[in-house]
Amino acid sequence: MSQKIRIKLKSYDYNLVDKSAEKIVKTVKSTGAVVNGPIPLPTNKKIFTVLRSPHVNKKSREQFQLCAYMRLLDIYSSSSKTIDALMKLELPSGVEVEIKV
Repeated sequence: MSQKIRIKLKSYDYNLVDKSAEKIVKTVKSTGAVVNGPIPLPTNKKIFTVLRSPHVNKKSREQFQLCAYMRLLDIYSSSSKTIDALMKLELPSGVEVEIKV
């Protein structure tokens, strides 16, 4: 079988991403496959500027920031056992998982 599997994790909370990546690495290593990562990808930051008051004080503004954290995992020399273990793995809600074979 021996194919490369690429897993991309994305979340707005860096703790969830790191814990999920750690869980995936543990399960994959227990099945005997080789793992490269987790590789941190650049953080996407969206900054929103909003007026504090809609009628007066136009110079008074408030800024909000939304950060998206991402990690990349590459799995080499995987077997059917590895894929079964990944399918049964329960990750916390709030983490988006994208798997490419």
